[in-house]
Amino acid sequence: MAIITGERVSTGEGGFNPSFQRHRAEYRLCATLLGPGRVLDLGCGTGHSHRELAPRETVGVDVEPAVLGDQGRETHVADMRALPFPAASFDSVVAVQSIEHVPDAEPMLAEVVRVLRRPGRAVFVTPNRLTFGSPEEIIDPYHYVEYDPAQLRALCARFFDAVEVLALHASERYMAIHDDERRELRRLLARDPLALRRLVPRRVRQRLYDRRLNRDRVTPRPGALEIGPEDFWLSPERLEQAIDLFAVCDLSPA
Repeated sequence: MAIITGERVSTGEGGFNPSFQRHRAEYRLCATLLGPGRVLDLGCGTGHSHRELAPRETVGVDVEPAVLGDQGRETHVADMRALPFPAASFDSVVAVQSIEHVPDAEPMLAEVVRVLRRPGRAVFVTPNRLTFGSPEEIIDPYHYVEYDPAQLRALCARFFDAVEVLALHASERYMAIHDDERRELRRLLARDPLALRRLVPRRVRQRLYDRRLNRDRVTPRPGALEIGPEDFWLSPERLEQAIDLFAVCDLSPA
């Protein structure tokens, strides 16, 4: 199997299935939050789950040309902070697991507001800093910023007229896999008590991260292959325990 990077979810093969199904479920849940009309899919990657937004027309954007390929829809190579669309081009915007991949989210949010029609809605899905990796530092070398519920709400409220943050929760069988991976991460970090890992260049950390990710997921953990979109749901409660956060952001009519 080719090396799969931690930058994008791209396969449900073997031990990657839980992450793939989590991502797929997030698109499906986004669909329940959107009205009709044209949708901009920011940081779309391979576009593996955009059909969950059907029957809406979707347009995919990613900074990496190689992942766009033939998705059976309109796609554009672009930075999320400089979108190649006129103002008021879309009825909705979704950004699933992408806002954490930019070091400065403010230009991205400003662009989303620019391309949205009023009234319009954007949904930003991102890991919960309190439950992803380590709350004390960003471990994923592809992430620049990670947010807790209050931070995400405060960021989005600067650009939108109304913001609601929802929690993504998961079944016990998914959480058993999730918690096992977090225990392994803590054991790994304990081997570096001086946090010398922070001195390693980002590109080197990304290569090491990808190698370990692929090695760890060659053999699926117990129950990994049974995980599906039905293992995930949204709730306005227990935000601090959420595995991911949904910021549902609205622009009022002009």
